[in-house]
Amino acid sequence: MSNPVPHTPSGGPPGGRGPARKNPADQAQLQRHPVSLRRIAALFAPHRGTIAAVVLLISVSSVVNLAQPFLVRGVIDDALPHQDLPLLAWLTGAMVAVAAITAAIGVVQTWMATKMGQRVMHTLRVQLFTHLQSQPLAFFTRTRGGEVQSRLMNDIAGMQSVVTSTATGVATNLTTTVATAVAMVALSPQLSLISLVVLPPAIWLSRRVALIRRAVTDERQQTLAGLHTQVEEGLSVSGVRLAKTLGTTPRDAARFTTRSGALIDLEMRSQLAGRWRMATMQVVFAAIPAVIYLAAGFPATSGGMTIGTLVAFTALQGTVFRPVMGLLNIGVQWVTALAFFSRIFEYLDLDPALKPPAVPAAIDPARVRGEVRFEDVTFSYETDHTLHDGGPAGRVLDGIDLVVPAGTTTAVVGPTGSGKSTLASLLPRLYDATAGSVTIDGVDVRDIATQDLAAIVGVVSQETYLIHASIRDNLLLADPDAGDARLWEVLDAASLAGTVAALPDGLGTLVGARGHRFSGGEQQRLAIARTILRDPPVLVLDEATSALDNTTEARVQAALDRLSAGRTTLMIAHRLSTVTAADQVLVLDGGRIVEHGAPAELLAGSGPFAALAARGLPQPA
Repeated sequence: MSNPVPHTPSGGPPGGRGPARKNPADQAQLQRHPVSLRRIAALFAPHRGTIAAVVLLISVSSVVNLAQPFLVRGVIDDALPHQDLPLLAWLTGAMVAVAAITAAIGVVQTWMATKMGQRVMHTLRVQLFTHLQSQPLAFFTRTRGGEVQSRLMNDIAGMQSVVTSTATGVATNLTTTVATAVAMVALSPQLSLISLVVLPPAIWLSRRVALIRRAVTDERQQTLAGLHTQVEEGLSVSGVRLAKTLGTTPRDAARFTTRSGALIDLEMRSQLAGRWRMATMQVVFAAIPAVIYLAAGFPATSGGMTIGTLVAFTALQGTVFRPVMGLLNIGVQWVTALAFFSRIFEYLDLDPALKPPAVPAAIDPARVRGEVRFEDVTFSYETDHTLHDGGPAGRVLDGIDLVVPAGTTTAVVGPTGSGKSTLASLLPRLYDATAGSVTIDGVDVRDIATQDLAAIVGVVSQETYLIHASIRDNLLLADPDAGDARLWEVLDAASLAGTVAALPDGLGTLVGARGHRFSGGEQQRLAIARTILRDPPVLVLDEATSALDNTTEARVQAALDRLSAGRTTLMIAHRLSTVTAADQVLVLDGGRIVEHGAPAELLAGSGPFAALAARGLPQPA
């Protein structure tokens, strides 16, 4: 997803950025997800006083700053010709005072506007983060992680920048334009009419140059985005590993070289775009004061104008161009601001599929027995084409009825794609069943508060996730109050204490990005230790030992067996030795239970489980 660069009010003589054109991506975003102005206004409603104060300060600053040309006129026409030193001192002192006042007002105005924008941004950031936490796992599997981060960070930051600059820009440019025009008419109505004739061509020419530059800039930004993406992907731990193992390093370097070389041409085009028009503009801007001076020399247009008046008028005329150009840009800036809001509101308007219970069930995790029931459970991945490509369509689980008695272990086996991991994910509520219910001690998991459910159900999956922090910090995610003695205890239970003790920094050792500093087996054992520290009454082991060698698996499995004693365990298994130790086995195929019973009984029969065991249980996908 592309993120437009915020457009700030600009304009002015050649060399400035000038006006921009509307970004087609912004317009498409607004058509896809329109934005209500009332909804935007509600965000700023708590800051009405600040907004009024900022507008007032801007207006006062614009009016006060217009005193400068009149002070200059007084110096040239009165103080200097008559050698009036007191008047000269007063006028020059007033010039310094005006500059100081406008500077001070500018600081206060910036502080107030920035603080207001930061508060609005904070509110939106927190709302969006907490709202996204309520989305099911399917949302994150079908959405690029970079896109979620971009909306949460870049779009909100861009919104704050655009809105504050647009709002203050409107007030500043409008008051400056009106006040300058009034002052120009007051100084010389005749020369004001001449300015009205000269300014439109200059403004039109400036816009033409800006549009040419904008087109080249857009292409340059796209090339830069591709370059940044390649750096982010190619120089990450996983990217470097992939490039080295596939031998794509020369191709990647050649692609980077090509993109970098393209930037040379784009930069040259950007700098040279509209150079002849820019040169023409320079002539026009040089001609404007020349025309005014010429007009001042004719009795019909000068009206007995003094030198001071002429200098003051020329100064005013030179400053009116920038605010006029800023006002012409407001439409583009407003579309950009609305596009930022649209992207943020689009995520905020997502239906929170995993809604927390309005009235959580009164359940004490420490007193949970752990009886788990799946009652006529059906699950389907719903395809959502509104924002992203949907996940796999169709029914994944169909009519699952299962009882896992408290304190027992149930192993789930079946071919790849049979629904094993989906079944396991319903218990910690990573997904909600499409139909039917999943209960713990008779309480539907959808009625259990999120924190209580996390304390009741512990999960170790085949995809280990470790944060880029120390071993201690990774373990303390499960229990922030645990002491080092307890951490060493759970590491020993996961057969990892010796490995950690041999490290120079021990528990303080950084695990690296996504745990890449450790082997796959060590990462898995660290995740198991974290779950042991959580001490949940119900365990979900989704291929929990899949990344371990036979020797390490035996040690970890022994630890898990000790941990599972007296606890309810739902285990997705891939090795016969693990399955036969379970109290019961569930065989899934096509989302349905095709066989269910004690391991010994099923092995003695001629059903699906015996057939799987005969040809070797399927390895994890």
